[in-house]
Amino acid sequence: MTTIPLKKIYSGKVRDLYEIDSRSMLIVASDRLSAFDVILNEPIPGKGEILTQISNFWFGKLSHIMPNHFTGQTVYDVLPHDIAAALEKRAVVAKRLEPLKIEAIVRGYLAGSGWKEYRQTGAVCGIRLPENLREAEQLPEIIFTPSTKAAVGNHDENIGFGECARIIGRELAEEVRRKAIALYSEAAEYARTRGIIICDTKFEFGLDENGTLTLMDEVLTPDSSRFWPADQYQPGSNPPSFDKQFIRDWLEQSGWNKQPPAPAVPAEVIEKTLAKYREALELLTQ
Repeated sequence: MTTIPLKKIYSGKVRDLYEIDSRSMLIVASDRLSAFDVILNEPIPGKGEILTQISNFWFGKLSHIMPNHFTGQTVYDVLPHDIAAALEKRAVVAKRLEPLKIEAIVRGYLAGSGWKEYRQTGAVCGIRLPENLREAEQLPEIIFTPSTKAAVGNHDENIGFGECARIIGRELAEEVRRKAIALYSEAAEYARTRGIIICDTKFEFGLDENGTLTLMDEVLTPDSSRFWPADQYQPGSNPPSFDKQFIRDWLEQSGWNKQPPAPAVPAEVIEKTLAKYREALELLTQ
């Protein structure tokens, strides 16, 4: 384990944050895996490096849509050379932002908690959808379905746009919805050309010192999105995935009640998950 000579200011489900100065910080992606808002006991070796590379790719590709958290510095600007070399694939220098108190979830297809809610109510986060949609079916239009941002160990909860506007203000909520849909739309169109369907994804936003909405944290990774192989997509069933949905499905089938501690994940499930992460990185970036 590399010792980082900076003050740790936060440890999340996956990332650890270290203070550089009053305006910037170091974000280090660990190999921890979170599922159903619980950190699993078994890490995914190399996952942090893969996620960081995927995120960095998308931050660059989508930078014309809105500002992101990059400062323009590299880890070599803020760390001793040997430590920077050990962390360069899993760490970035980022602006210190005021995070919004909601998670911006965008859905292009009907799956996961959205599918469960639709079967019960015919709607997702208060958005009425056509009748008789099938699991994994493409939605008539992309929808913004925010959730609360829970502390580690608690569950995020889907909320309607009205509640989102109450939490962060209507003008800001409308800007978040507009930007999140624009980011997802462009990413999904590109990913389709590489053989990946992005079913849904979660964006994190913050405000800089000028109040400018800024994209932060991670972007369109297998941890924050549901990726499906386009050549195996079939509406009416839950497609195989490139992402941690593979582990989520195993956990669902294990009978776990989704409360800590999580059950031990078999080595073969971890290995297959890592292979899927690597495949997603290669398809998107090469």
